[in-house]
Amino acid sequence: MGLFDRISRVVKSNLNDLVSKAEDPEKILEQALLEMQEDLIQLRQGVAQAIAAQKRTEQQYKQNQSESERWDRNARLALQKGDENLARQALERKKNYLETANTLKATLDQQVTQIDTLKRNLIALESKISEAKTKKDMLKARSSAAKAQEQLQGTVGRLGTSSAMAAFERMEEKVMMQEARAQAVGELAGNDLESQFAALEAGSDVDDELAALKAQMSLGPATSSNQPSLPEASEQSTPAKNQVVDAELEDLKKQLDQL
Repeated sequence: MGLFDRISRVVKSNLNDLVSKAEDPEKILEQALLEMQEDLIQLRQGVAQAIAAQKRTEQQYKQNQSESERWDRNARLALQKGDENLARQALERKKNYLETANTLKATLDQQVTQIDTLKRNLIALESKISEAKTKKDMLKARSSAAKAQEQLQGTVGRLGTSSAMAAFERMEEKVMMQEARAQAVGELAGNDLESQFAALEAGSDVDDELAALKAQMSLGPATSSNQPSLPEASEQSTPAKNQVVDAELEDLKKQLDQL
């Protein structure tokens, strides 16, 4: 494969296709750039050699052109001196140098055209290499971003099944249980407090009734407009009645103590 065929193959290669088929896009891009750099070096050497050959051809052309002119002057001098035979030989030399100069001139023109083409190819290859470097950096950045995104997604996916997340879930469940127990204890404490106040209210009613009974007992046979009078009895029956009342009072106390 020739130099220009390799250059054409590398320059026209689709880097995106290489990236999609390569296991490591960065390595294939680096390899492509290395090949293009090698081709660039060879092309520069070829251009330098062509320019050197052009200069040699141009120098030879000028020398043959100069010799042709010199022998033309010699032929004229010989004719002026009347030596026609010498003038003929001089013209033959002139003709040989002139033919060589014309051949060199044609070669020189071709070399100039080739060198112009090589220079344009060199500029185009340098531009392609610069473009490839920029594209490589861009694709490298995109590849790095894609790898980072893939790693991030993998990490996020693993979090759902990892022991760390399970520990967080267990901790959350434990905290929720603690909160539920605290709420239950608070509700129970509130209910107990209400029951204590209810007992106090019930006890207050009994105490009021007991005080009323005591007041009635302390009044004895006295009557009041607001209370019914007790039936009169003999003085001998009063101690017996007091014993009955005391017994009833003791029963009431026992009942209150059992509440």
